[in-house]
Amino acid sequence: MNKSKAPVALVTGASSGIGLITAQKLHEAGYRVFGTSRRPSPTASHSFDMLPLDVDKDESVADLINRIVESTGRIDLLVNNAGRGLSPAGAEEFSLEQAQAIFNTNFFGVVRATNAVLPHMRSQQSGRILNIGSVLGFMPMPYMAFYSASKYALRGYSESLDHELRGMGIRVSVIEPAFMKTSIEANSAQAEFLMDEYLDIRNAIEGRLAEMLDSAEDPLVVADVILKAARDPNPRAAYTAGSAAARLKVMNTVLPARFLDVGIRKHLRIR
Repeated sequence: MNKSKAPVALVTGASSGIGLITAQKLHEAGYRVFGTSRRPSPTASHSFDMLPLDVDKDESVADLINRIVESTGRIDLLVNNAGRGLSPAGAEEFSLEQAQAIFNTNFFGVVRATNAVLPHMRSQQSGRILNIGSVLGFMPMPYMAFYSASKYALRGYSESLDHELRGMGIRVSVIEPAFMKTSIEANSAQAEFLMDEYLDIRNAIEGRLAEMLDSAEDPLVVADVILKAARDPNPRAAYTAGSAAARLKVMNTVLPARFLDVGIRKHLRIR
């Protein structure tokens, strides 16, 4: 076993967007970085190791973690970034299978990777786990009900897990960005049962989201927060990433529920 002298980081979903920039930034900060993708490009060149991983499958996750630990002797940081989205639509327009699929990736994929690294972090008596959540994990988003639900679940899991593990030298935090300029929306699945009753509002929401994405922040701001959280000697349960997320967090904290409700609908131009 060639034990790594540098801290070892695993970043899931590192082929583009937040994951790619995070892996690059961690490498520059001195980490030995392993990134993952379901289908890594054989021609892509990275400053870090890129490995195949499907977070939806138990065996794929367990094999990858064992491979990294056998190679480096340790794992110090897990960034659970892999995820999937759904195009905006009414909740009833999605099939149960679609709802289960987004939870299988966005929530249970995090659980799989976390459970796989924990035995190694416990043996080290140290480790940091950062789960990429969303502002939609503390603020509801109409017509993105299942995506929002998966991020609410992720936040609750992360906060509870942090309490369970901190006595073992392991800390867990959730990183909560707002909309970022990434490709997740382009790869989002369409609802299976599109209904005429939602046609007009669905088109309106899609247009509003396109406007929001045009002015969205660069995912580099998320990578900066991830590095900060990875190094924080007194980690917080949650870190917002970007100015928009910070504003929404303040609004969610200080505004009475009725005003927040009106603000959400006004922002999305929903009657």
